[in-house]
Amino acid sequence: MVKVVTDSCSDITPQLARELGITEVPLYVQSGNETYRDNVDLTTEEFYRRLETTKVYPTTATASPAHFAHILNKLAEETTEIMAITLSKKFSAIYATALQGKATAKKDCRVEVIDSRAGAGAQMLLVIAAAKMAQSGADLEQLADWVKRAIPRAHVRMTFDTLEYLRRGGRVGKAQAFLGGLLKVNLVLSIKDGEAFPIARCRNRAQAVDFLVDFVKGFGRTEAVAIEDATTPKELEAVSPATQGRSAGRTYLSFQGKPGGGNSCWSSRSGCFRP
Repeated sequence: MVKVVTDSCSDITPQLARELGITEVPLYVQSGNETYRDNVDLTTEEFYRRLETTKVYPTTATASPAHFAHILNKLAEETTEIMAITLSKKFSAIYATALQGKATAKKDCRVEVIDSRAGAGAQMLLVIAAAKMAQSGADLEQLADWVKRAIPRAHVRMTFDTLEYLRRGGRVGKAQAFLGGLLKVNLVLSIKDGEAFPIARCRNRAQAVDFLVDFVKGFGRTEAVAIEDATTPKELEAVSPATQGRSAGRTYLSFQGKPGGGNSCWSSRSGCFRP
C-alpha cells in the first residue's frame, strides 16, 4: 500500500493521521532561544497563548533533508511506494526539503513529492483523500495523477482580525497589512498558485465569518469541507452547523490550526473540495 506523508501545516490531527496511516513531518517553531516541534513539543493551545503575550515573535523552520530521508527510509521498510504532499513552496522550504530528502534516501522505494500549492484546509483535504485512496488500493501513479488534477479543485478562504502576523511571517506584503489596519476592515484571503491574496474586504468580523459560510454554501455540493479556527472556538461552533450537509454526506471536518501555520495566522479558515 502507498504510504502518504505530509507536513504539519496540513493541520491533520494526530487521531486522523493514525486512522488513515498518514505520516506527519513536524515543522519547527522557534521562539527566542527555544525550538519546538510543531504540535509535538508545543501544543496548539500553548502556542496561541504565548503568541498573545510574547515580545519575541516566533518563526518557523522546516525539518532537515536528513530527517526527511530518515522518515522515507523507515517507511520504505513497510512499502515500495510513498507519496509526500507538502505546503506550498511559496510559503515554506518544506517542498525543497522533501525533494532533497528523497534524493538522499537509501532505501529502494518509489517516492513522489507534490507541492499542494496551498496549505491548511486545502492541503488537509488533499492528504486525506489521497490516504483514503491508498487504503482502497490505488497505486502511486494513480494517486499522483489524481492529486495533481485535484489541486485546482481545492479552495481556501481565510479571515483575520489583523494581518500583522501574516506580514511578520512573510505571507502578505507590508502594504496589504497596512491597508487592512488603516481601513479597519477584515480582509478575506484566498490562495492561488501557492500564494495568498485578498479577495474581499468586510466591514467587521461578523460579516467576514458570514462570507466564509456563504463561500461554502455557494458550491452547492462539495466532496469535503474543512473548517479551522486559531483563537476563535465560538465562531467555529457557529460556522460548523451552518455548513453541515454541504459535503454530500462524505466528509466534514473541524480543526484548530496548528502552530506551524499559526505563527502567521490569527483567523478562521474554511476550505472546500469540490467534485
